[in-house]
Amino acid sequence: MRAAHKLPDHWEDLCEKVLFHIAYAIKEEDIPASLYVNTDQTQVIYAQGSSLTWTKRGAMQVSTIGEDEKCAFTAVVSIACSGKMLPLQMVYEGATTKSCPRPTASHYDDCISEGFCFEFSKTDTYWSTHETMESLVNNIIAPYFKQEKVALGLPPSQKAIWQIDLWSVHCSAKFRNWMKIHHPTIILDYVPGGCTGSPFSDLTL
Repeated sequence: MRAAHKLPDHWEDLCEKVLFHIAYAIKEEDIPASLYVNTDQTQVIYAQGSSLTWTKRGAMQVSTIGEDEKCAFTAVVSIACSGKMLPLQMVYEGATTKSCPRPTASHYDDCISEGFCFEFSKTDTYWSTHETMESLVNNIIAPYFKQEKVALGLPPSQKAIWQIDLWSVHCSAKFRNWMKIHHPTIILDYVPGGCTGSPFSDLTL
């Protein structure tokens, strides 16, 4: 059991400011829907545990499945305001490629051909790190924006919006400075802290 998600007391003001910021950027930079991308992370569990089990009546030791340890990875999902879904990035716990799916895995080649990225975190967690975020931008986000600009006949200097959660790795000075240096045409926009479950997440400009 866990506490219910609690919105900040002033969540409406926070979300309003973000919406005005996005609207201003779209108007002033003439940003089309396909150059506005939202990215989020979700935990994918290989085998979901259960609170139910089966054993003899009166047994003193009762085992449950999947309660002791959790095998999971992070799926990083990105979608444009135009409705186009970008290739997925998957982040796995571990220090080598052995943590990722084998090239011989079913449909592995199909995933690679569609631009999917399989990353190992080099840490003891499967959540995104600064390095995996750099890879996400370099291999998925930036190439998508470049491709869309060419398709729309827009110059390389055309600005785009990338909306992500206000998470420690995402909003760190290190990551923001890296974005300014290497991807100056991408405008970073953050969902207000604690507001991912608010009505804001259902709004479309």
